[in-house]
Amino acid sequence: AVMDMQRDGPLALLLLFLGHMITALEVPLDLPQPPTITHQSPKDYIVDPRENIVIHCEAKGKPHPSFSWTRNGMHFDMDKDPKVLMKPRSGTLVMDISGGERAEAYEGVYQCSAHNELGTAVSNSIIIRQSRSPLWSKERISPIVAQMGQSLILHCRPPAGLPPPIIFWMDNNFQRLPQSRRVSQALNGDLYFSNVQPEDSRSDYICYARFPHTQTIQQKQPISVRVLDMDSLNDTLADYFNDTDLFSDKPAEERAPVFMVPSESVSSKMVLRGEVLEMECVADGLPTPAVSWVKHNGEIPSGRASFLNFDKTLRITDVSETDAGEYRCIAKNRHGSVHHNIRVTVNAAPYWISAPKNLVLAPKEMGIITCRAAGHPKPSIRWLVNGLPIEDAPKDPSRRVEGDTLIFSEVQTGSSAVYQCNASNQYGYLLSNAFVNVLAEPPRVLTLPNIVYQVIMNKPALLECVTFGSPVPTITWCVCVLSSMLEGNAYVFHENGTLEIDMSQPSNSGKYTCVARNNLGISENHIYLEVKEPTRILRPPEYRVVQRNRDVVFECKAKHDPSLVPTMTWLKDDGELPDNERFEMDSDSLTITDVTESDAGTYTCIMNTTLDQDSASAQLTVVEHPGTPTDLELTDPGARSVQLTWTPGDEHNSPIKKFLIQYEDALHQSGVWHNLTEVPGTKTTAHLKLSPYVHYSFRVLALNDVGFSRPSMPSRQYRTSPAAPDENPTEVKGHGTEHNNLVITWKPLTPLQANGPGLQYKVMWRQQDMEKDWTSVSVANVSKFVVSGTPTFVPYEVLVQTLNENGPGPKPSAVIGYSGEDFPSAAPGDVRVLVLNSTLAEVRWSPVSPESVRGRLQGYKVHYHRERSLHRHNSHHGKHRTEIFSPNKTSGKLPDLLPYSVYSLEVTAFNGRGEGPSSVPQRFETPEGVPGAPSFFKVSALDLDSLTLEWGPPHERNGRLSGYTFKYQTGEKTCELDLPSNQSSFTLHNLLHSTRYKFYISARTQRGVGPALTEEAVTVLDRAMVSPQVDIATQGWFIGLMSAIALLILILLIICFIKRNKGGKYPVKEKEDAHGDPEIQPMKDDDITFGEYSDEDHKPLKGSRTPSSGSVKRDGSDDSLVDSGDTQFNEDGSFIGQYSGRSDKEATPPSLVNAMNSFV
Repeated sequence: AVMDMQRDGPLALLLLFLGHMITALEVPLDLPQPPTITHQSPKDYIVDPRENIVIHCEAKGKPHPSFSWTRNGMHFDMDKDPKVLMKPRSGTLVMDISGGERAEAYEGVYQCSAHNELGTAVSNSIIIRQSRSPLWSKERISPIVAQMGQSLILHCRPPAGLPPPIIFWMDNNFQRLPQSRRVSQALNGDLYFSNVQPEDSRSDYICYARFPHTQTIQQKQPISVRVLDMDSLNDTLADYFNDTDLFSDKPAEERAPVFMVPSESVSSKMVLRGEVLEMECVADGLPTPAVSWVKHNGEIPSGRASFLNFDKTLRITDVSETDAGEYRCIAKNRHGSVHHNIRVTVNAAPYWISAPKNLVLAPKEMGIITCRAAGHPKPSIRWLVNGLPIEDAPKDPSRRVEGDTLIFSEVQTGSSAVYQCNASNQYGYLLSNAFVNVLAEPPRVLTLPNIVYQVIMNKPALLECVTFGSPVPTITWCVCVLSSMLEGNAYVFHENGTLEIDMSQPSNSGKYTCVARNNLGISENHIYLEVKEPTRILRPPEYRVVQRNRDVVFECKAKHDPSLVPTMTWLKDDGELPDNERFEMDSDSLTITDVTESDAGTYTCIMNTTLDQDSASAQLTVVEHPGTPTDLELTDPGARSVQLTWTPGDEHNSPIKKFLIQYEDALHQSGVWHNLTEVPGTKTTAHLKLSPYVHYSFRVLALNDVGFSRPSMPSRQYRTSPAAPDENPTEVKGHGTEHNNLVITWKPLTPLQANGPGLQYKVMWRQQDMEKDWTSVSVANVSKFVVSGTPTFVPYEVLVQTLNENGPGPKPSAVIGYSGEDFPSAAPGDVRVLVLNSTLAEVRWSPVSPESVRGRLQGYKVHYHRERSLHRHNSHHGKHRTEIFSPNKTSGKLPDLLPYSVYSLEVTAFNGRGEGPSSVPQRFETPEGVPGAPSFFKVSALDLDSLTLEWGPPHERNGRLSGYTFKYQTGEKTCELDLPSNQSSFTLHNLLHSTRYKFYISARTQRGVGPALTEEAVTVLDRAMVSPQVDIATQGWFIGLMSAIALLILILLIICFIKRNKGGKYPVKEKEDAHGDPEIQPMKDDDITFGEYSDEDHKPLKGSRTPSSGSVKRDGSDDSLVDSGDTQFNEDGSFIGQYSGRSDKEATPPSLVNAMNSFV
């Protein structure tokens, strides 16, 4: 197999000589070996007399061993007792006592021996005892009468059983009697009262004893206890002693503690190592003493010690030698203390330090068997061989004894035997078997072949190679790697042959071979290692705070090795999730619906695979509205104050932030609750300031992060006495609604502010600086008063004072108000208009006199409108407009006027009542402005080399049109024409084929050129194509050729791209629209220039001007084309013909020199 592995690729050999192991060996059962005890009954075996007795003794060996028994040191002949049988191929004894035989007849000390030709192994000495549960002895128990405060002991004294019974106290109803620091059960079963109280009186104090093996319970006769105070005791005894008080009226006096258990001042206790130490101290005293424990010169072991029975018992488990020493119990009450010292001695039955191990030796080898035990006192060591004392056994020259060690040298075949080591002292013994097996055996690997180990990356991998051979074989590990020698320090080689890889990496995956060798042969085994990716939680659950009855989701996303099957598990508080349909688990989340308070806790998601796991936890806090405050109480009453206290409700995991205190006024507004004040959530009391003449009821609401609690129950009603008002109305004002009145208004007081019955308002007024005396009137249930017959718009001093049946309120402060206004009586004079430009004019006027305002002047209004246009074609009226100016202004500007128009205006003054009379109307004219864009612009094809252009006059002429400016462009060449105002179309002839043209048209007045409209067209081989105005779908003669024309256009466009040097490149369409203020942005002739244009960026031509107001709507191309004139060009595009145009009247054509530009 090794050679096969070498053929597979490069190998690295990891060698480890394990040496001669003196450890326990597991000899394969197919090889000869002495007996080994595998199972036996305990040393102290208490049996149930109602069941058959079974004494276990099992052993293995080759050949299979035979079994025999001794009883009480003598051979036990099972054949003589038909009720005793031994199980087949086993040493286990069964005593059949079902026929009525007594179990105690089989009591004794038993020992089992397992024997084959190589030796004899023996069991422990097994003591068989029958469990016993004797009956309680008959006794008559007299009732107990005790004085209140005295100490008392109720004795149990159960019968001695085997094993001892378990004691507990109950009543007639089988209910455990309550115990406390005052009343408790001692270790011996007695019930101790540090002091008795009247509630201890009862007639059914019953002590029960439960015997574990027989599961029987026996009870003592009930004990009656009656606790009397002094009066009861004197009345009871008076009948016997001539009505004389024998006891004082005082109860038992309080006293310092006195120990009831232990009774002596110093005690001692011995305990064996490994057992349980229990110490108790029970004290008498009034009041009930408290018990505590300390250890002198040491500490009580916290991990193994517990304080039971209300600290009266100190229990220490698994006692060790360090627990020896002096312990002190201390009983203390307010009258003093008492202590008791307990000396603890720890002895030890024998225990193993190094138990003997089986030894396999090859002939001529040497070895040792060691038997080391400790105890207190120190145990003695005794050796046996095959169950006989070694000194009585046949002599063996290869064996010698040196105390606790057997030494073997030059062993021979046939020297196999079983050796027993017995370590004993007065507290017990240890017995252990160890065989010496002399074998000559070639190596064999006991580990199953081709095992696949899976391990998580970065975790240690343990590859087992369990072998057997005699002599002990050496182990060689072979690992296949890629042409590199493995470093030995990356591996750990254990004595048992296991190979350990401390930090497994993916590169460690592969095939491993362990080879076992000794001088008799060789054996090998193949093992495979797979290193997996670790499981990791990538998105752990997060802390959640959720309101009750809401839903919550915990996410838990994890990754794992794809070859492993994951399992997601959720825990709540380290336990299983509640079995409730509200908990819904998904592959990577946990959803809890309708959350309740019991759902709060720690939730843990665990991602498990067959190799590893990862976990993460998050806390869920369930919150809800605070609990309702309770126990409202009113204290410290005053005329205008009271103290309110309350008990807060449950916070429900969200701290209370504040308390809101509300009140109800049953006298004025019953059933309506108002907010009174707030206090922090840490307070439960508030000092409330109150108003007179209110029947108060209070309630409290708590607020946390979730919201307000339910209101508390109302407090008792608290009534305050009436008093004079503390305040006057607010927001007192005086103003007129007519030219001869004064309206006085105020904000009325609330019932809470009235302070008493009969609330009225005393209204006072006088004309400022004109009247000395006040005029007054008292009104009720209103918030205004009207004073009639006042002068127009004069100042008044106004007062409003509150009063009720208990007197007037404080002296009020005066406010100034004015009587009503009247319409102004005069119009502004000397109105003049200055026209600034065609869209802006300024109007000026003289102010009105203060006397004519008859109120508070608020400003001037200029009303103006357009009467008509000066152009005969546009005479419609404009809408009326108004400009408002502040009262300190005597001039203002009128914007956004239309040029070349007639306007009319009037000026008025206005106050709070309204406008006065208008001034004399004034008319003015606005001058001409630049015109708007032509109303439309169309280009249509006439024939193969001609285009017809049509346009309409502007809608907004803004003056007399003086003509049109026409520009067109092809490539880098431009031409400009000035056309008369009455011209509306013309035709261009002799145009170049397959060429794109761009046209501009704009109107002119004397003030300048208006915005232009733009159109484009392209000529083709068979006819000109206008784009995008011509709607081919409306041309009947063209519909049949639609497909052919589309194909031809595509070819021509490709040709145009190739012949770029002959014609410029233009977009199919570019529109401009400029409709701004003609006074602000006039279009000059020089503003329109032409330059290069590229198809690639659809931007305006270089040097061209984009109209400021955006694009203009273009007319549809459905209009019919009209040939309105002829213009001839050479083939290079230069103008050679004459222009002829159609107009409404004859016009002289422009000069050719001025009308054309060379394209050159």
